[in-house]
Amino acid sequence: MNILKQKDRLELDKKLPGMPWYIEKFINYKLPDLSPSSLVEYMRDYETFLRWLMAEGLSEARDMKDVTLLELERLHMDSIDAFRMFLSTHKEERNSKTTISRKLSSLRSLFHYLSQIAEDENFYPLLKRNVMAKVAIKRTHKPKDTAAKLEGKLLQEEEIFEFMAYVKRDYGADIASNKQALYAYELNMVRDACMIGFILHSGLRVSELVNLNVDDIDLKKKLCYVYRKGKNDDTFKTPVYFRQEAVADLQTYLALRDVRYKASKREKALFLAIANGKSEGSRMTKRAIQEMVIKYAKRFGKPYLSVHKLRHSFATDYYLRNDIYKTQEQLGHASPETTQIYAHLTDKTMAEAIDRTKKEDEAGSA
Repeated sequence: MNILKQKDRLELDKKLPGMPWYIEKFINYKLPDLSPSSLVEYMRDYETFLRWLMAEGLSEARDMKDVTLLELERLHMDSIDAFRMFLSTHKEERNSKTTISRKLSSLRSLFHYLSQIAEDENFYPLLKRNVMAKVAIKRTHKPKDTAAKLEGKLLQEEEIFEFMAYVKRDYGADIASNKQALYAYELNMVRDACMIGFILHSGLRVSELVNLNVDDIDLKKKLCYVYRKGKNDDTFKTPVYFRQEAVADLQTYLALRDVRYKASKREKALFLAIANGKSEGSRMTKRAIQEMVIKYAKRFGKPYLSVHKLRHSFATDYYLRNDIYKTQEQLGHASPETTQIYAHLTDKTMAEAIDRTKKEDEAGSA
């Protein structure tokens, strides 16, 4: 089991005892089909819902695990509408439309299982009435809409090289007066540039980057081997190509990895960091990588850049040179429908490129 799945499984095992017995039954039913990370998200959604039920007086329970099936059966549509409103307006729980739809979908999955699949000792459904069957959940992930939100927020063509040059050189000049920040930058610049360049030249997800081990990299074939999202087979790593542009940065980083990060022989992780109070480097976390990218992006003048937008930047550029099915395979999408985002993005990119070429030709002939 990969590192992130191990961590999520531990969190899942920690949360389950605090849940009602019927939710634990549902999670165990889903365990063979869904990854621990997906089930942890389910659990967080259920925690939010159960706490809201108790706060609103819709359950007499004082503890989440004591919320009864009868209390779920008695819920009206007004209650579900109120919960939806809570998710969109409450300060601590304010969510986007996409997140609200996901949370309601989590609830609908639970209620469907309890009313249609799970049975009591007399072969009757555990839940006699399913209010969530009446809830319409609008589809929020239309490729065209997603593409529209990403327009102007990705790195294109020469911007990719400009951003890499900024990480490797100009960021240091911008923080020269801050000795502590400059020291950290000089210590980690090679590693940071390697990670950012690797995403921009492979399209890996941050979770896939985190799980990379040194042995997963084949510089000669320009291949890395990753556990792909949504695949629960922990015995197989998917080969993913990276571009030649990533090779030099990988070689430079690998040459100093052991010495600079004091890696022990048992540490297999490719990308390391030395935590405060520690003497040896250990695997970087998702949060650390995300914060690292944001740090450079803000100084570069593109504060909206994130690890996932670097992946989108690669994908848009890759799609311009390949078809939708090759792009789907490279990115590890389960469906080509997801990959259609880049068809919409590249339509605009190509139109802009044609406009630039036309202007350059006109300027040259003037």
